[in-house]
Amino acid sequence: MKPSHVSSRTWLLWLCVYSLACLLDTVSTGEDYYQLLGLSKDASTREIRQAFKKLALVMHPDKNPNDESAHEKFLKINRAYEVLKDEELRRKYDKYGERGLQDSQQGGRYESWNFYRYDFGIYDEDLEIITLDWGDFDAAVNSGELWFVNFYFPRCSHCHELAPTWRQFAKEMDGVFRIGAVNCGDNGRLCRSKGVSSYPSLYVFRAGMSAQKYFGDRSKESLVSFAMQFVSSKVTELWEGKPPANCLESQTRQKLAGMLEGLVSVGWLDCSVQAELCERLHVTSSFTAYSPPGSSLEQRDHMLLIHSLDVKEIYSEVIQYLPDLESLTQDTFTDKLENQRWLVSFTFGQKNLGSIEYRKLQVLLKEASVGQVDCLTESRLCDAFYIQKPSIAVFKDTGVNDFEVYHGKELLYNVVGFAKDSANAHVTTLLPRNFPRNEKEPWLVDFFAPWCPPCRALLPELRKASVQLFGQLKFGTLDCTIHEGLCRTVSGRHSTGTRTLQAGSGGSLPGHINESKVLKFIEYDLVNPVVVPLTPDNFDELVRQRRPNETWTVDFYAPWCGPCQALLPEWRRMARMVNGIVKVGTVDCQKYHWFCQQESVRAYPEIRLFPQDSRSRNHYESYNGWHRDAHSLRAWALGSLPRVSVDLNPEDFKQMVLRGRDHWVLDFYAPWCGPCQHFAPEFELLARVLQGTVRAGKLDCQAHGETCQSVGIRAYPTVRFYPYLGSNKVRGCGAGIWPPCDAVLAEQHSLTNKHTVNIQFYLKRTKLSYRLTPQTCTKFLILLLMGVGNTGEGR
Repeated sequence: MKPSHVSSRTWLLWLCVYSLACLLDTVSTGEDYYQLLGLSKDASTREIRQAFKKLALVMHPDKNPNDESAHEKFLKINRAYEVLKDEELRRKYDKYGERGLQDSQQGGRYESWNFYRYDFGIYDEDLEIITLDWGDFDAAVNSGELWFVNFYFPRCSHCHELAPTWRQFAKEMDGVFRIGAVNCGDNGRLCRSKGVSSYPSLYVFRAGMSAQKYFGDRSKESLVSFAMQFVSSKVTELWEGKPPANCLESQTRQKLAGMLEGLVSVGWLDCSVQAELCERLHVTSSFTAYSPPGSSLEQRDHMLLIHSLDVKEIYSEVIQYLPDLESLTQDTFTDKLENQRWLVSFTFGQKNLGSIEYRKLQVLLKEASVGQVDCLTESRLCDAFYIQKPSIAVFKDTGVNDFEVYHGKELLYNVVGFAKDSANAHVTTLLPRNFPRNEKEPWLVDFFAPWCPPCRALLPELRKASVQLFGQLKFGTLDCTIHEGLCRTVSGRHSTGTRTLQAGSGGSLPGHINESKVLKFIEYDLVNPVVVPLTPDNFDELVRQRRPNETWTVDFYAPWCGPCQALLPEWRRMARMVNGIVKVGTVDCQKYHWFCQQESVRAYPEIRLFPQDSRSRNHYESYNGWHRDAHSLRAWALGSLPRVSVDLNPEDFKQMVLRGRDHWVLDFYAPWCGPCQHFAPEFELLARVLQGTVRAGKLDCQAHGETCQSVGIRAYPTVRFYPYLGSNKVRGCGAGIWPPCDAVLAEQHSLTNKHTVNIQFYLKRTKLSYRLTPQTCTKFLILLLMGVGNTGEGR
């Protein structure tokens, strides 16, 4: 879905903006969940699980039977864990503190001590096994490296039986494969999306290759044998022969070739067969050596001799001996990056195995060249880009001001995933010098804090959206921990900057945020907004002085209110469903507290409907329904509208419908019929949409049973369309309209000038299964009308 038009103005959207006032408000509200678990605010899901497990094993009431307060203490840390592990609840807590969790009951129940000791987070303590979650799974398996992933469930006995073998396998294959684990208890949505239906499920992933499931026995040897099938790197056997015992084994050489694929060729020489050659090369004992480009075995001084048979030790020595990334300086930076994509590693003189692993980037990345800048010697260059710590950035091929800084784990596969996405996306890291001011082109700017996990989770979704909207909208990000002054200035000019996603017109994106939700937000909240932000200044003009034929529904809410946040997406959805028929607005009662008090708003959310043709402009009806979903709210709003359809009696049916010269659509119903009551607002909406083209009527089959029986009505509701076709004979129309209800067409009735199209619904008797789409209904009837021409034939 792409917005059809974007107006020429700059949109400044707050995606996880945390002003100082907001931070102080959060800290001062209730207990600090991060402090309870001993965590920093940027803790990962794995770190949260580890911290909670450590505390749970010590503080559990089972281990403290004589402590009367043990239960309450454990409930506190359990509550903290349940909130922080959930992306949506964590987002609410980070913004509003415990006030934002008033409708959430997580943490009230907990498991036995044995569960936390033996079943909780099976692989969280294993360094060789990488725990993957929804936010980093796709980037990991699409990085170009080989992955073997174990999808498990904490209570699965077979998963626990496999765990020791999986750990041994991970230690043996570490470096050849990335060994991963996904806890499907915490990541059910991820597991379902990958087709995982049983546990444990083991899959091999690699970019460009479909996932391969393992079906063999669960021994380490079988797992290794299966995994090695995917290590296709070639080992050059310089001469054939059987190697002596103190040489690298065949499988070890294959593993090493896989680990160094694209960087170093791997070969071997058997001196028991090629004795003369080995003598000429002065080889008197077995050894492993790395020969850099341009050298040979005769040049022993230029070689790296490796005194180990362990594949990981050999890899570690070789990778450190490889050439470093190309160095960029103040003098060469602009020219190098002018017309070419680059991934640049900004360092501060330090070298560790993680940064050394970046030497593999050039092999894994085909989208960009790779270089590095040492900020200790090139401080002016780093200062120009506000680089204050080791960072990774992708520079696009349109100049040095078009770049994106990486905010994520400093792991090779994460960096590769970011680089591939960023190189093809259109998101720019903004600085004071390139911040959009007075731009003719529209911008969407994300004001964020890197320590905020929901902020980081949104960034890849913005990249996807920027590809979909390229040419219509520009995307930028501004780090408010670095550019606090600019964030405050812009926030003060445009909005409060305390919502998760906010535009000048208001609005936010609660829940799990993905590309589709971002696109819908842009379409319905920015380009074609359907919810009107109401203020004390425009409330009188728009609501109280509304036109006689206008109806308004207004949500009085507070951003920190949990039920208000839950209502927000349903309120927007409802607004789209009644767009053009009912006006929909919101009032922020935190921002306009005095106004809401003046309007006698006592609780949040307060939903009011201001009807049309009301004698008093101040008259309103409050929503007291139990359900606050979009369909229930829509039915309530449409039910307040004056009816467009008319009630018919048998004589009206005979004279106006069967013998009249108008097109008619009729709803045959019974007052006691539940589905009929559900369908009533849908039919009324249809009548309103078709007003002036097709007349709409309702016939009560309880009061006029003989009439309904005479035209073959056998179930309720039945919708029939009676187009006026003159005296010409027409063909029947096709069946199968309006899913999910089954629709069939009745026989053509022998009427003088009417052809009857009967849509008979056989309803599924399950809750909320009966959902008609008025738009589909309208399209169907319009198609019928298109087929009713002067020729008298239905198309």
